[in-house]
Amino acid sequence: MTEPAVQQSAATNRNEEFFGHPAGLSTLFFTEMWERMSYYGMRALLVLYMTLSIQEGGLGITVASATAIYGLYTGAVYFMGLPGGWIADRMIGSQQAVWYGGIIIMCGHILLAIPNDSTFFVGLVFVVAGTGLLKPNIGALVGQLYSRDDERRDAGYTLYYMGINLGSVIGYLVCGWLQVNVGYHWAFGAAAIGMGLGLVQFRRTLNRLQGEGVSPTQVLSAVGQRNSQLAILASVALIGLLTTFVISGALRIDPVTLARYVALTITAVFLAYYAGIYAFAELSPTEKRSLGSLFLVCVASTFFWAGFEQAGSSLNLFGRDYTDRIINSFEIPPAWFQSANSFFIVILSPFFAALWINLTKRMINPSYCIKCALGLIIMATGFIVMFFAAQVAASGMLAAPYWLVATYFLHTVGELCLSPVALSAVSKLSPKRFAGQMMGVFTLTYSIGNVVAGLVAGNFDPENIQQMPSLYLQISLFTIAIGVVIAIFALKTKNWESPIDQKAEQVPATA
Repeated sequence: MTEPAVQQSAATNRNEEFFGHPAGLSTLFFTEMWERMSYYGMRALLVLYMTLSIQEGGLGITVASATAIYGLYTGAVYFMGLPGGWIADRMIGSQQAVWYGGIIIMCGHILLAIPNDSTFFVGLVFVVAGTGLLKPNIGALVGQLYSRDDERRDAGYTLYYMGINLGSVIGYLVCGWLQVNVGYHWAFGAAAIGMGLGLVQFRRTLNRLQGEGVSPTQVLSAVGQRNSQLAILASVALIGLLTTFVISGALRIDPVTLARYVALTITAVFLAYYAGIYAFAELSPTEKRSLGSLFLVCVASTFFWAGFEQAGSSLNLFGRDYTDRIINSFEIPPAWFQSANSFFIVILSPFFAALWINLTKRMINPSYCIKCALGLIIMATGFIVMFFAAQVAASGMLAAPYWLVATYFLHTVGELCLSPVALSAVSKLSPKRFAGQMMGVFTLTYSIGNVVAGLVAGNFDPENIQQMPSLYLQISLFTIAIGVVIAIFALKTKNWESPIDQKAEQVPATA
């Protein structure tokens, strides 16, 4: 047996202790579960809190501004994945990035729990910075648990995704109940406790990762380390200064205008960074073909999240203002509707994990791009459901809860076709030496989608409900068209994902 074969066998059989997967997957599963509990629990309340009148304890912000701020916040959360991935790859390694990112997130939620408008926005900045460190690197760590040709990879990411949504179920239920029965700031405090539990679990089970992500993949020189540290400190100081000016009123910003410019800027950064790696990173022809296929996955992801993230904005407000939430004498908290997506994912994830494995055994394995195009189209059909729900609301009646539940079901099926598959695609199709950075580049698709989602949600004028049905229909038809175009291109790029090509390319390099 040759040495590479021995290494592959060891990689395939090591510590299969978590539903037939490496034991390290359990560490990442539960860490991400608690982090997502804190993130989604707080996110579900963000637009509701900002649009609530000052007399009722909210911020009294208009719907257009609140949804734009929501889009900027959620977009910034994922944009920071780019420097977060770079810091892990070049300076501290993935494990440390996850650890320190979690600490910063917990501090942010503690600040949100303080009943003060100034600390509220400072807390959002902390959550953005911490998630930028944690999110891309914990996803990259999942991929590092598997060899490149391990067929369990897609199923592993689906299980990992199940952990994400199990955490969000806990967050929606706990924080949603606290918001209604105790108050918003108690709910934000519960999010801090959730992140704290995730940190404890991560530290206690760190040994299961067996050294994956301990060190940077490409260590900077001493001069590079010093310059990078100075640049990070300067960036932190600049962000702190700008935040101070905005809170004090010395600097006034229109959130809607800012969101438009930010969406264009992040798109430009994504294209420039992606093109830079493609053209100047000395990639092999196979690696370039893989990145070409991955680009289609990124396009599908961007449009998917632009539609899907209506959950926290326009769909959230629809649940609060235009949905009949009374069952017998119980009033459903608005945030609980969003938990339908997470419930469906927890229920359906094992079936999708088994589906991809069984299709592979039958030699039927759709390409990453085909799976993502299908997910995009299925998600878009959810807005056809909302077209009919909005017609009920436009007639002056409250829509039944099952309209939102049906929409979230279709969004969930689309998400399971696209999101875990896309994460797996990034892990498999990215050059290994750029694993963290490519995961960071990929998270920019979340960022662009979230900012655009906030801008789209701002068009839902609560004073002009008659326009709501046509807006939902436009979102649906446009997204379906994008999905069809991606599927057509996928017919050309399906061979670019083939592991056979990768093996053939690696033979001369090894000889």
